[in-house]
Amino acid sequence: MSTPLASRTSRSLHRRTFLAAGAAALAAVAAPSPARAATGPRVTTAFTLPGDRVYPEGIALDRRTGDVYVGSFTTGEIYRAASGRRSAEVFLPAGTDGRTTANGLKVDRAGRLWVIDHTTGIDVYDPRDRSLLARFGLPDGSGGFLNDLVITADGTVYATDSLRPLIYRVTPAETARARGGRLPLTPYFDLSDSLPPLPSGAYALNGIAADASGRFLFPVDMAGGGLYRVDTATGAVRRVTLHGGDLTHGDGLELRGGTLWAAHNATHTLTRWRLSPHGTTARLERRLTTPALQIPTTLVRDRGHLLVVRSQFDKGGPMGEGVPETPFTVARVTGI
Repeated sequence: MSTPLASRTSRSLHRRTFLAAGAAALAAVAAPSPARAATGPRVTTAFTLPGDRVYPEGIALDRRTGDVYVGSFTTGEIYRAASGRRSAEVFLPAGTDGRTTANGLKVDRAGRLWVIDHTTGIDVYDPRDRSLLARFGLPDGSGGFLNDLVITADGTVYATDSLRPLIYRVTPAETARARGGRLPLTPYFDLSDSLPPLPSGAYALNGIAADASGRFLFPVDMAGGGLYRVDTATGAVRRVTLHGGDLTHGDGLELRGGTLWAAHNATHTLTRWRLSPHGTTARLERRLTTPALQIPTTLVRDRGHLLVVRSQFDKGGPMGEGVPETPFTVARVTGI
């Protein structure tokens, strides 16, 4: 069981351990299947991203306008692809407000853009004038690695820490109070007693989803391959029983109704799961593995298809050496 808490002392961990683990995982991947089977899913390009060192990581869809935002892991630059456009443009340049990386992205119901910088905290922007509305900062020397976030029905934001088994919370009241300034970001749920033991430096919590009511959160443990259900009312944590597979290398998640989609980064894979009504079990319905996904880090469901971030982290990025294919792109995947 997990209960709301104050910040705990964390282990001192180094990001290079994760990079080495990711490279090893890539080397172990079996030959992927074709991008499109005779009657199976299809992978095409939704839009391109400008720049030759993008290495995109996060994605957010503004469902009011159809605009899509993508963040660069290596520079912190944010791109916007207007609805229907085949190419994105720079929305927030690298270094904006001191940000040098961008992980999780989300757009809330008010149209505000939330952006994670994994070492510093979460920034909130007004897309209309690109102004910084608020910043929620990690304490200096916290040793954390903020990774992904989800916004529940009431506007509460929850974010995962990959180097510590913690989930942070930002309430609507805190968002209003921080307007024009900065507030500290503190842990709210601790999953230490629920996650399996990890080797030093391993990344665990990554993508996170929430049900329509906001009662349950579903963070993924990318190292252990598990999915967990966190009750936001009681703090109770339960491991979801998975049938037909696991969520090893699980990165971004998307939950719509009872269907959960997951990106598995190091194995070039997408999976689709059917959650039980109370979120206690999940059954694998479909799996797509293809090099055309180019290390998918996250995804979003849009009008019957998935928009999938092709990070290319293994091609000169955080998980390997080499030269990336340019332009960097976001994929459109249908049939899964």
